[in-house]
Amino acid sequence: MRREKQLLLDEVKQKIDASVSMIVTSYDKLEPNLSWSLRDALSKQGSQYEVVKKRVFAKAASMAGIAIDETTLKGHVGVVFVAQQDAMAPAKTILKFSEDNGDLMKLLCGHIEGKTIPAEEVEMLAKLPGIDEMRANLLALFTSPMSQMLSVVEAFLAGPLSVIEQKSEEK
Repeated sequence: MRREKQLLLDEVKQKIDASVSMIVTSYDKLEPNLSWSLRDALSKQGSQYEVVKKRVFAKAASMAGIAIDETTLKGHVGVVFVAQQDAMAPAKTILKFSEDNGDLMKLLCGHIEGKTIPAEEVEMLAKLPGIDEMRANLLALFTSPMSQMLSVVEAFLAGPLSVIEQKSEEK
């Protein structure tokens, strides 16, 4: 193997080892400005988007112990290296980017929590609410009965008080 290819392979393997999760995409006719906006949005989420050669990526992934089916790698391949625990935020960003830009980018597969999953499952997970939304829903679920109970108690207390107030005004 040539020295340049070995350096590229080592670089990709280091990024795979340093990332918690990966999302593999294919793209077609991605303009520099769109690419820049995608990279910027992903970097704000603690992720990095890299364009890689298919064979180099497949070999680096196998060296890292990740089984990637090379037949799923179609077109130009880009990989999102996710450094944070929540891999769904970058997946949501890619899905929204794809929908906003006429399907320039497609999900191919993902490697999340130690498992390689197909594009359909990554897309399904990306459509679920985020961790912050789920926490807010859970908090609302816990506080809702308390606020309803407070409303009932207030109504219970307000009834006799309004009767007393009306009687005092009659005199």
